[in-house]
Amino acid sequence: MTKPRLAFLALSIGVLAGCSTAPRSPAPVSDRAVGTPTVVKKTDDNGTYTVKRGDTLYRIALDFGQSYGELVTWNNLTDPNDIKVGQVLRVTPPDGAGTRGGAQIGSVAAPSGVETRPLSAPPGSKTAPNGDKRPYSEAAAGEMQKSDTAGAAGGEEAVSWMWPAEGRLVSGFDDNKKGIDIAGKSGQPVLAAGSGKVMYAGSGIRGYGNLVIVKHTSTLLSAYAHNKTITVKEGQTVTKGQKIAEMGDSDTDSVKLHFEIRQQGKPVDPSKFLPAR
Repeated sequence: MTKPRLAFLALSIGVLAGCSTAPRSPAPVSDRAVGTPTVVKKTDDNGTYTVKRGDTLYRIALDFGQSYGELVTWNNLTDPNDIKVGQVLRVTPPDGAGTRGGAQIGSVAAPSGVETRPLSAPPGSKTAPNGDKRPYSEAAAGEMQKSDTAGAAGGEEAVSWMWPAEGRLVSGFDDNKKGIDIAGKSGQPVLAAGSGKVMYAGSGIRGYGNLVIVKHTSTLLSAYAHNKTITVKEGQTVTKGQKIAEMGDSDTDSVKLHFEIRQQGKPVDPSKFLPAR
């Protein structure tokens, strides 16, 4: 093996080792930052998924378009913050259990540095064509799941979309970015791109900073990353055009909004849903 190839191999191993550093929360296995190439997660034949290095329960829920609370329930997890490499988790509803359209991805303590404010009144918006969070407990998860059926009904065609922020598009969709980046000013409004229910509001998913996830239907959700401030709470129903956050630079190198639309857990090109502008 040539010296240049040996050097490249050593550098590659070093990069992989650096990526495996465990995040501060919520699980002891590392997560992946936005923009890092990843293998699309697939279920086993029986609707389960085997935990791999780098997984967290938050990320698994996001990638399969499921609720963090439902994964806890379906798998009878006594400590959802401690999943192991090789552990087999159910990621589709067991027989007799339906999916909950507006489930929230988790119920965790308010992250340090995230300011929460009273919910703002929805600003006016036009129709366009094609965190009071609590520590996890069985009671809290059950209570939140009871309200999950509201706020995200209807099919994909029922969702009316709008752009989530004003600003210049600085990065388009590809397999690595998983979404688009919109540049703007610190503190400017970030709006719900469609009506639905907030299923996550916090900073527990590495690489996304202060993140809001809204579930619109049983198969569609949108994600809003790198916010300065989150102004909604998990479990809240939001309307299209409602302020849900303020743009910032949390966990990134510039002020921008990273916006994703996921269909059945898989990132899809937002331009196929957002109106032309």
